[in-house]
Amino acid sequence: MFLRKYLLKQAVKQNSYFNWINENKSIQAIKSFKPLKLDLIIGVESQKNILLNNTQSFAEGNFTNNALLWGARGNGKSSLIKSVFNELLSTHKNLKLIQLNKNNIFDIELIYQLLGKFSDYRFIIFIDDLSFEKIDSDYKIIKSTLDGSIQNQPNNILLYVSSNRRHLMPRDMIDNERSSAIHTDESVEEKISLSDRFGLWIGFHKLSQIDYLKIIQAYCEYYKINYDENIKKKAIQWSLQRGNRTGRTAWQFIIDTASNQNLKINF
Repeated sequence: MFLRKYLLKQAVKQNSYFNWINENKSIQAIKSFKPLKLDLIIGVESQKNILLNNTQSFAEGNFTNNALLWGARGNGKSSLIKSVFNELLSTHKNLKLIQLNKNNIFDIELIYQLLGKFSDYRFIIFIDDLSFEKIDSDYKIIKSTLDGSIQNQPNNILLYVSSNRRHLMPRDMIDNERSSAIHTDESVEEKISLSDRFGLWIGFHKLSQIDYLKIIQAYCEYYKINYDENIKKKAIQWSLQRGNRTGRTAWQFIIDTASNQNLKINF
């Protein structure tokens, strides 16, 4: 037990980004952590400022809100969390990020026990793409776990969750509950109360073509790709072929363009 605590302490001291490993109930340092530069995340300025301010306040030792980042896929929710963390890491060495797989969410209380004792450090637990396809026993167990964990959350731990759904479940499930439940208000409240446990709701919506092209231009400038009318036309065609305009679509276009021009992109 002493050896385990010593190794955990050394890992926390020497590294900043981790995965939670369910098999041995411990953290594993990630050496190849290379998020996007925060300046390259465009079209979500309001969301960026909210999360940056909340995270900086947390890093400085203040009591801050857990955050739920929700909305359309591919618009930078996960990237923003990682980039904000990396941006602040240069000035706040005490900040740590731990990615927890949603399938291992039941370990969250154990994580609190292990890391809550390291008061010199500030830990962000990041759960990516958390959502539920149907209301079943798993939802109730996870809701109970998060409810209890948030109530018992140590002051040096913050919870950031991303989801493509505002209430972590499909809208039609909530509408169906409203139409079929005997006690409608109580039943619906039970279904959406989990998302209410997050003090910050940060929404991400579909990009306009103007913002989409701003992202393309920023990538081109950063990676030394000539941004002209031809590139703009191809970028628009690329998004139309995929049926969406997102930050992810823009990034995939840049990768394809760089490859066609024999340009090397350093991640």
